[in-house]
Amino acid sequence: MTGFQHILFPVDFSERCEGAVPFVDAMARRFQSKLTVISAVHLHYSGAMGDPGTVDPQALLQAVQTHLDGAFTKEFAGLTVNRVTELGDPAQVIADYVKSHAVDLVMMPSHGRGPFRQLLLGSTTAKVLHDVACPVWTTAHTGTAPDLERLNLEKILCAVDGTAEGVALMQEAASFSKQVGATLRLVSVVPGIEAWPERQMDIEFEEQLRINTKSRIEEQQRVAGIDAPLCVAVGSVADAVAEEAERHGADLLIIGRGAAHAKLGRLRTHSHGIIRLAPCPVLSV
Repeated sequence: MTGFQHILFPVDFSERCEGAVPFVDAMARRFQSKLTVISAVHLHYSGAMGDPGTVDPQALLQAVQTHLDGAFTKEFAGLTVNRVTELGDPAQVIADYVKSHAVDLVMMPSHGRGPFRQLLLGSTTAKVLHDVACPVWTTAHTGTAPDLERLNLEKILCAVDGTAEGVALMQEAASFSKQVGATLRLVSVVPGIEAWPERQMDIEFEEQLRINTKSRIEEQQRVAGIDAPLCVAVGSVADAVAEEAERHGADLLIIGRGAAHAKLGRLRTHSHGIIRLAPCPVLSV
């Protein structure tokens, strides 16, 4: 993650999508990236809409392309912008385009809105997080408009777990923070007693586990040459990471999105929860 040469911005013309535009613009200008704005046309048929023969896919594609050609022209003025419209399931269209066009970063909203929608990630976002190999940036999953003060990227928080993959993530986060001129903090979370129902853990054991985790990560920092303050919390991973991001006013949260178990694919166990609760945009690597 040494900069982004090609950013993909999926567009569905929603309010949440429009809210992500300033962040996409800032990221593209920061790294002088090529920007592809893509919109997927997914045909749905029902009895009320008629059978497939009543819909002209090419005419629909052209209509969406015309709309896309006129979208965000002022916001992205001066950038190298390619505008693409394709027919198919949005998540699959995005994943296929990433693979075939050397995309370095996908930037998209998480579509959290209202008291119930805030509990779930949008299905397209969830599929993209699972299916693509490149980093994915998502907006804060809240019912409020994106906080434009976070555009400056002055404070970055990176969630690590003490594993070998965590070392690589720390190094990438440190490199990215240096590139954008931001300060970097690290956070790790030790599951609390409630997460261990079959073990009689006492407070002393929990504290020792926290101390051991902190020592292990600090040693990893020393070996990797990463000078950043570290907090090791105890409790729910997603809750603790979100609280740390809120406490320190993080403008961006960087998390790992690597292999965990075969049944989970590439998406790590806590990624959805962290993205859902984070008070700031999340860059999952």
